[in-house]
Amino acid sequence: MNLQEYFANVHGTGFLATASAEGKTDIAVYSRPTFLADGSLAFLMRDRLTHAYLQENDHAAYAFLADGAGYQGIRLFLKKTGEDTDEQRIAQMTRRHLSPEEDEARGPKFIVYFKVEKVLALVGGTELDPENL
Repeated sequence: MNLQEYFANVHGTGFLATASAEGKTDIAVYSRPTFLADGSLAFLMRDRLTHAYLQENDHAAYAFLADGAGYQGIRLFLKKTGEDTDEQRIAQMTRRHLSPEEDEARGPKFIVYFKVEKVLALVGGTELDPENL
């Protein structure tokens, strides 16, 4: 299965890690990525520390711990390729539905696009083929 199929079929918890230009780090819980037709992926995010660091440093890592026994999952090494604030696209990507007032109170949303540079097993250094997981 490829990456898109993996995330459609495997349940678990994801973490997106970023770093500032000075090397200060951040990690946050993030939902599964949205996959695009060109093979890139996107995350919906608010204007918080993760988003701020991506303005300074376009590299990130996404770790996904699959549900179940042991430490199964994958790590994605990512490079930001762009971002957008298109309200229709954001609405299509939104998985958690808040009232309009709650949503507005949490601040603006951004779609941040990435290309996958490398895929590793969650534990160890085994490099994985994103088209054949």
